Amino acid sequence: MVAEEVKSEYAGEIGEAIAYGLSAPGKRFRPALMAAVHRELGGKGTVSWLGAAVEVVHTYSLMHDDLPCMDDDDIRRGRQTAHRKFSVATATEAAMRMVPLAARVLARGADMILCSRDELGRMGKELFVAAGASGMVGGQMMDLEAEGRSLTVEELEQVHGAKTGALVAASAVIGSIAAGADDAVVVHVKSFGEELGLAFQIADDILDATASSDTLGKTAGKDARQQKATFATILGITDARARAEECVGRALDNLREGGIDSKLLSALGRFVIEREY
Repeated sequence: MVAEEVKSEYAGEIGEAIAYGLSAPGKRFRPALMAAVHRELGGKGTVSWLGAAVEVVHTYSLMHDDLPCMDDDDIRRGRQTAHRKFSVATATEAAMRMVPLAARVLARGADMILCSRDELGRMGKELFVAAGASGMVGGQMMDLEAEGRSLTVEELEQVHGAKTGALVAASAVIGSIAAGADDAVVVHVKSFGEELGLAFQIADDILDATASSDTLGKTAGKDARQQKATFATILGITDARARAEECVGRALDNLREGGIDSKLLSALGRFVIEREY
C-alpha cells in the first residue's frame, strides 16, 4: 500500500530502500494492536492508514537499529538488512525520510475516518513523542550504552519501556483516540499498552536465546554475543516467562479497570508471550 506509493514519490535508491523496508514480511503487531483497540472501543471506518503510519515509524527504527554503528546486523524479517541490500548511506537516509512520511500517512489515515484536527494532533503527539528522545530513540541509546554492563531488572525495564513499550503503547492510544474514547478510557488503554510492550520485549529476549535464526527471521543469539543485558540473562528463561505473564495480566487488568472486556485484546496479549517468532 504505502510501499508502492513511495516508489513514485522518491526517485532512485532512496525510494527503493524505503519500499524494501516497508514491504518486508513481519508480524505487523503494532498496527494490529491499534486496529483491535479501535474496533473494540466501537470505532468506525477503515484505520489501515493509521496503522501504516505506526508501521512506518517502527520500520524506520529497525533500519537504523541494524546499521553497523548500532547492532550491525545482516538479516531482518528473513532477508538482507537495508544497508546490506543497498548501502549504509542509503539505508540511513531512507530511514530518516520515513519520519515525515509517517506524519503524512497518519494525516491521510485521519482524513479517511473524518477525525477532527484536535484528534489528529493528539494522535500525532502520541506517535512522535513515543518515537523520540523520551521513547524509542532514547531507549535505543540507553540500550547501546548498556552493552557490556550489568543492569538490574528495574533498569532494564526502563530501557525497554522506552525502546519497545512506548511505541506499542502509542499504537493502542492512537486506536482509542480514533475511536473517540474519552480521556479516562485512554489512560487505561495506555497503561495496557505499556505493560503489553514490556511483555513483548521479554518474549523477544527469550526467543533470541532459544529460537533459531530461520524461525526468527533475524540473527538469533546476538544479544549474548554483544554482551547485552536481557530479561533472559538477568532472570533466566523460566522467571522471564513468568515476568511476561505478569505483565500481560496487569495489561488486561488495566483494560477491565477502564470498563473494557475484550476477547480480541486478551488474545493479542496471549499472542505476545506465546508466539514463536
